[in-house]
Amino acid sequence: MTPMKGAPPAAMSPRAPGGWAPRKAAKRDIPAIEALIPLSARKLQAAFYSGAQIEAAIGGVFGVDRQLVRDGTYFVVEHEGRVVGCGGWSRRASLFGGDAGRKREDRELDPLKDPARIRAFFVHPEWARCGIGSSIMSACEQAIAAAGFRRVVIVATLAGEPLYIRFGYRPSERFTLELADGLALPAVRMERTLSGPVETPE
Repeated sequence: MTPMKGAPPAAMSPRAPGGWAPRKAAKRDIPAIEALIPLSARKLQAAFYSGAQIEAAIGGVFGVDRQLVRDGTYFVVEHEGRVVGCGGWSRRASLFGGDAGRKREDRELDPLKDPARIRAFFVHPEWARCGIGSSIMSACEQAIAAAGFRRVVIVATLAGEPLYIRFGYRPSERFTLELADGLALPAVRMERTLSGPVETPE
């Protein structure tokens, strides 16, 4: 893999001067997101899943949900005009996965009754552990609170679990997602109740 030009030092964080500034994804970003997802999954999930599991998950479990882009709840982080991270939240029913096999629009959730969802975080491997995921997570939680939700749920990969634990999420269920060819992908349901101002953890 060729390192991306201008890669930051590992110490960079979203709170540092000149740090990350997630913006809402637009329709024009979808091709870049589609390219980033398999690149991220194949590298950053490799310590937790087999190559066969990852390939079977790409497109379905690891895929673009265009509804999030249309809703304005999906974010991207750029460096020098290139998308190096993405992730978002949802006020709709689906907990994970792309929209390729969806036949109708996801139903909307009731903030007074339902938890919001955290969805589809992916970071370019050359930019992992540089604070991109944390910056997007902070943007998501602020938007979730502003939308009136107080509970949040995530279906997390094993690779993503440590990030969400740092933000105060706790596992509530461990299970597997069924994939093609009889394969399965271990995942974890995580939950958190938001209270008070939303802050980025140290």
